[in-house]
Amino acid sequence: MSASVPVPVPAPAPAADLPPVPHLPKDPPGGRRAVFVWSIGVAVYFVAVIFRTSLGVAGLDAADRFHVSASALSTFSLLQLLVYAGMQIPVGLMVDRLGTKKVLTLGAVLFTAGQIGFALSPSYGTALAARALLGCGDAMTFISVLRLGTRWFPARQGPLMAQLAGLVGMAGNLVSTLVLAPVLHGVGWVPAFAGSAVAGLVVLVPLLLFLRDHPEGHAPAPVARGEGGYVRRQIAESWREPGTRLGLWVHFTTQFPAMVFLLLWGMPFLVEAQGLSRGGAGGLLTLIVVANMGFGLFYGQLVGRRQGARIPLALGTVGVTALMWGAVLVYPGERAPMWLLVTLCVVLGTCGPASMIGFDFARPANPAARQGTASGITNMGGFIASMTTLLAVGVLLDATGDDYRIAFSSVFVLEALGVSQILRLRGRALLRERERGAAALTPAPGAAPVPARAEV
Repeated sequence: MSASVPVPVPAPAPAADLPPVPHLPKDPPGGRRAVFVWSIGVAVYFVAVIFRTSLGVAGLDAADRFHVSASALSTFSLLQLLVYAGMQIPVGLMVDRLGTKKVLTLGAVLFTAGQIGFALSPSYGTALAARALLGCGDAMTFISVLRLGTRWFPARQGPLMAQLAGLVGMAGNLVSTLVLAPVLHGVGWVPAFAGSAVAGLVVLVPLLLFLRDHPEGHAPAPVARGEGGYVRRQIAESWREPGTRLGLWVHFTTQFPAMVFLLLWGMPFLVEAQGLSRGGAGGLLTLIVVANMGFGLFYGQLVGRRQGARIPLALGTVGVTALMWGAVLVYPGERAPMWLLVTLCVVLGTCGPASMIGFDFARPANPAARQGTASGITNMGGFIASMTTLLAVGVLLDATGDDYRIAFSSVFVLEALGVSQILRLRGRALLRERERGAAALTPAPGAAPVPARAEV
């Protein structure tokens, strides 16, 4: 019978559908030097998040300064996120090819120039251009930090390091809320934004002096620069992995509710629709950030120990977020009670940590040479969703006479789309991941395959 034929050559059958399971290199050692180098990269990301979220506490001031409507105001964040999302795959390719240090350095220069330009912009048009420049530099930071984590720390620490990076980013958001907001109202627009840009120059010094792409003896395989089709091949092979696509949709579905709230529309919603003072609204925005940091540690530890918790955590976060938004929007009466707003903000704090789970699907699905590209594809998800919602809320507010209940209902449409894609892709992605784990445990290429259930 022909049943014996496939045994010695099992690879060709799946190759037409999925790329072969690559060899997994030896884990990097971690240790104090890894923490030091990683901390430099995270510091750059920290400053980038401060600049990215600075508009969130200055939305009303920006509307007055540039004399724009709600939809025009949303264009600031929309353009910034459009540039950020559009840069993710190019940045991933750059990181894979040029290394982390060069990409981070370019990013720091660009987002610092963007922040200075935004501070000095005399008109709406020049301010838009400055935010686009800022978004371009910002786009180069997080993927670079993720790559530092995979290059300097063992794979088992990957989920925790990714969550810690996200936690530091949220600390940057906290600085925007607690420091930049009162400074803005105390000294004015130009001194506040121009003064904050100094932080970008500060982080450039250790970045240039001390950051290294990888530890000694753990250099990645050299890229064949003369080989044609590198970009197309990197993107196609990353996209063919179900884990990469699942990671994108997990990031898409979980990140945007909190991102939209913190980046632009939270302050106007709490002040104009809920009647809170700016101080009270700022306190609730701070609560989101603090909750995000706490949940980030919990999610990172849990996913690092129990990979099976990833899908339940992601879907559970989406479900609770939708439930709380629904409770706030349909609450009878003109305004929701404070306890309900507080609960909503605590729940929104889970969105960032849940979005990091997307990288925990993309990371094991791709070899080291594609980590930047795969992370870029994944990272596009949440920002595409955030960009879409930012625009939808602004347009709906203008169309309905500032009816926030109708405007924020757009959140549910994108959540439903994302959940449907997660449910569609999860089975295939998890099966592929088990196959990869079994191949990694196989003692020799010619040995019998390890059963899929051997992967926990």
